Parts: sequence; structure tokens; C-alpha cells
Amino acid sequence: MVDLERYRVLLGEWNAVMNLVGPSTLPEFWNRHAWDSAQLLKLDPRARTWADLGAGAGLPGMVLAILGKGRPGFHVHLVESMAKRCRFLSEVVGELALPATVHTARAENLDLAVDSVTARACAPLTRLLGYARPYLAMGATGWFLKGQDVASDLEEATKSWTFEAEIVPSLSDPRGRIVRVKRLRHAR
Repeated sequence: MVDLERYRVLLGEWNAVMNLVGPSTLPEFWNRHAWDSAQLLKLDPRARTWADLGAGAGLPGMVLAILGKGRPGFHVHLVESMAKRCRFLSEVVGELALPATVHTARAENLDLAVDSVTARACAPLTRLLGYARPYLAMGATGWFLKGQDVASDLEEATKSWTFEAEIVPSLSDPRGRIVRVKRLRHAR
């Protein structure tokens, strides 16, 4: 809990100089950001390695790394293409000695074998599946945090992709949904 609180403080400090999260969401950090991210561990408790695509402010990946600290073999890859956001992520990872690696790269250009891949507020599902494809092709399960418009997002994605999906209600927000994705391939 101490590490989560320190992350919350650092997020607030850095958010004042760069747009990491909507400023109006900071007072709701515990439910909107921390618990929303943490619920992924309940959904995939056996996953030891994670990739957070478009990590931005570190949600959900930073929360996963904090909660996974001390668990044997637990590691989070924070993948972000914007260098200034990576500076923030690296600062938090270093200060809190987290089991995480920051990658300043485009998600689809990395070759990381992980158990689970996740993203939150990264892109519409059609594009997000393209970013996640290399991870899913190596056997990862996708856990993508989405909002209440997930049905139209899924429908649009099926125009370009074929995949197995399950929609899981969010435990932190009754309007939120988590899309579990497996067996992704291009639609024919």
C-alpha cells in the first residue's frame, strides 16, 4: 500500500507538468485507477509476465508491478512510444524498485513473450489488436480495459480480425468492461 501511495503522489506531481491522466480523475485515484488496474490480477492470477501496451501513466501496468513485487517470476513490461512518458515510468520503477522494464518503443515492434498483454485507454480495439498481435501470437491472453461502448468497438474490430472474446464486467466501474481476447488472426 505504501508503494501505491507513493505512485499516486508521483503521478500527481508529474501530471502537473505533463498530461498523464485527466486532472479531474486524480482525486478518484484509488477506485478509478488503482482498483481498476488491480482487478486484472484476479482475472488472470497465474500470469507472471505482463506487457502493458501504450503504458502512458502506467495504468494498469504500474499497479500490476507494485502488486506483483516480491512474487517469484513476476515482471511487467511497460511499453510506451513517447519518451517523456517513459521518463516518468522509469522514475517510478526505479524509485519503487519494481519488477518492471520500460520499453521506449512501439508495441508491435517488440518481441516479448508474456503470459498476458493489457492496455487501457490506448486505442480503439481494431488498432489495439494490431499492436497486441505479436504477443497474442506467442500465446498471451489479452485483457483490455474498455468503457461502456465496448459492443460497438468489438463489432468494428470483427471487420478486420477474427478472435475469441469474452466481455467481463469491471469490478471498479459498473459501466466499464474488460475484453479477454485469445486466438487472434486477420479476418479473411
